[in-house]
Amino acid sequence: MSADRVSACLSIAGSDSGGGAGIQADLKAFARCGVHGMTAITALTAQNTVAVELVEAVSPRMIVAQVEAVATDIGVDAVKIGMLADEPTIDAVLEALDLVGEAPVVVDPVMVAESGADLLDPRARAALVERILPRATVTTPNLLEARALSGLGESASPAQLGEAMLALGPDAVIVTGGHGREGADVLTDAAGSLRIEGPRYPAGASHGSGCTHSSALAAFLARGAELAEAARWAREIAAEAVGNGLHGIGAGAGPVDVFGLGRHNRPS
Repeated sequence: MSADRVSACLSIAGSDSGGGAGIQADLKAFARCGVHGMTAITALTAQNTVAVELVEAVSPRMIVAQVEAVATDIGVDAVKIGMLADEPTIDAVLEALDLVGEAPVVVDPVMVAESGADLLDPRARAALVERILPRATVTTPNLLEARALSGLGESASPAQLGEAMLALGPDAVIVTGGHGREGADVLTDAAGSLRIEGPRYPAGASHGSGCTHSSALAAFLARGAELAEAARWAREIAAEAVGNGLHGIGAGAGPVDVFGLGRHNRPS
């Protein structure tokens, strides 16, 4: 790889028409972390800060074609996988992953939107667990997602959740503070569990926080960081984005802000 080549990250995820999460959040996070962003859109959503009005899946053929187009020309240094709404999409993504070589794969198991709408067909949940998680270098569930996928209850610690999810096949699991905004994420791999210390997520607009975290993680892995180091930096980026979150954008949960746009637009 050329020393002056900018790393390239591919997001395989859904489009958020409100610009807060999904592909839109991923591209902003990639840019914030200094990598070139590429996309393979899996679904179109008609959504805003209040609700997801409609979801329309992209054809499996188109999903594979998007990945093939960028992989054969630009190359892929890391992959972030987000919204996979149904089984045909999951099968297409599995086929597409064969095109990206040894690039690390970060799986954000997107199940529910910030507005509360279901983004994963219940019939596809088993396919996600059985087919996608075993291909993951690391998966990044929040507490609610980890409980749902592992089958463990609220009494399970993040380390226990990570161990249960590790048994599903990924190389590593990072259970994020998620909606609880805990002061640390927990990384679990074959060596055990490690607390990823970092700033607490401040009160702020949080739509897209999970997408931002997983995309930042993929970006730092693409740049060659070790997983624990990448996890620390990704948490810092996500916490900062939540703290900068854009209030007053719509009537619901406002989007995170990785660039500090709200600060820049304040009158001096």
